[in-house]
Amino acid sequence: MKKYWKIGLSAFLAMGLLAACGAQPKNEQSTSEQQEQQVTKQEEATFPVTIKDATGKDIVLEAPPEKIVSLIPSNTEILFGLGLDDEIVGVNDYDDYPPEAAKKEKVGSMEFNIEQIIALQPDIVFAHESGMASLDGAMDQLEAAGVKVFVVANASDFNETYTTIEQLGRATGKLPEAQKIIANMKVKVEEIQANLQDVEPKKVFVETSDEPEIYTPGKDTFMQEMLNMIHAENIAADTTGWFKIDAEQIITKNPDVIVVTYDYVPDILTKIPQRAGFDTITAVKNKAIVQVDENLTSRQGPRLADGLEELAKAVYPEAFE
Repeated sequence: MKKYWKIGLSAFLAMGLLAACGAQPKNEQSTSEQQEQQVTKQEEATFPVTIKDATGKDIVLEAPPEKIVSLIPSNTEILFGLGLDDEIVGVNDYDDYPPEAAKKEKVGSMEFNIEQIIALQPDIVFAHESGMASLDGAMDQLEAAGVKVFVVANASDFNETYTTIEQLGRATGKLPEAQKIIANMKVKVEEIQANLQDVEPKKVFVETSDEPEIYTPGKDTFMQEMLNMIHAENIAADTTGWFKIDAEQIITKNPDVIVVTYDYVPDILTKIPQRAGFDTITAVKNKAIVQVDENLTSRQGPRLADGLEELAKAVYPEAFE
């Protein structure tokens, strides 16, 4: 069950979600100083504030929330990144970062205990657009109990992730902190892309679940966005969304690199080359099968830039030597 939940989480909650070596010191220092100056000039969060959520509803907040419940790991990571440890009273069952999240009361995963959430008396619940099906009917119940629900949009790229971070910062009275997180992420992304300016694009296959049901992200996914950012060619880009792919298709498309995003199969990196016919694949011949952190590369939050760095190093290790 955990295996398929993780597949679903990657496919639907992150659909779709870099301090690199060799960056130019002079430019890095200049960029960092400029970003820091921009952060210090940002307006302080003022209340009352009205913010439109992913459903198009205007959420009015009279004051910074003192009690917060988060229903998805990406929201939780952002809220902790904003320094709201004390305000967070409830989180998703699968929240595992930062470690402090494990100490918070769990309110459910794909389905939520609405009575428990109400009992925590939160000022606001941060839900997510990708999980709206699990909140069918619950929104009215929460709002009838006087709990505000803010639905965070499912980001499709880094810019939309920055918008999410800024929204949560504004909604919680932590706008300067949000702007600083965004500035730091942008610096990392610039450093990564600077290292990859002269790389020869490689064909990449991203595997998100083991055989017999091998799933991979196609176009219109967050992983596709990340591959585009590092100048990598997704061999599954001719299909939309997350889908099951046949082993024969992988062999025919012959990727230069195989990236594995799951960790529930022991020794998966040694098992993939043993699949029938995979010995003909360039990635297998060159031992270019690499595992990356699923959470870093799928959660639309502050660590997404670290995920881009990990992905870039997996595909182009030579650019970071």
